[in-house]
Amino acid sequence: MGRKALIDQQELRRLAGEGLSNAELAARFGVSESGILQAKRAAGLSKPMLDHSRAIPWKLERSHGQSGPATNLRNLSSVAQGRAIPTEKLNTALRWADRLVSGGLDIDYAPESGFREVPAPPEGSLVGRLLAEARAALEAAGHGGPATG
Repeated sequence: MGRKALIDQQELRRLAGEGLSNAELAARFGVSESGILQAKRAAGLSKPMLDHSRAIPWKLERSHGQSGPATNLRNLSSVAQGRAIPTEKLNTALRWADRLVSGGLDIDYAPESGFREVPAPPEGSLVGRLLAEARAALEAAGHGGPATG
């Protein structure tokens, strides 16, 4: 078993701040890229991982993971968790969610058939909750949110 490499966090911060890639940092410190990622997390240099389990509470089939609904749910979840996403993606997700909510619809998923629009339950919809959380995060960040239409 090899010894654990020591990575100077100040040096890591400096070099990462200069724009060195993870591969370049790994070569510089004599560790793997995975080791650099771990060191960056330990030094507070990496963004926290996002958790989309509330937005996508199903185990998706691989073929459905990049579908429009899955992408829109992930994008709304990212915004709700404070992550900035490209305006075009944000607008697409907001328009999609607005259309569903204003139509009294929600989204459901079945591994055999993928996503489908369903009537929203009386207690509130997944998409409605996610849309409200995303809009609240945008407002808190000082963005009224893009106009949707």
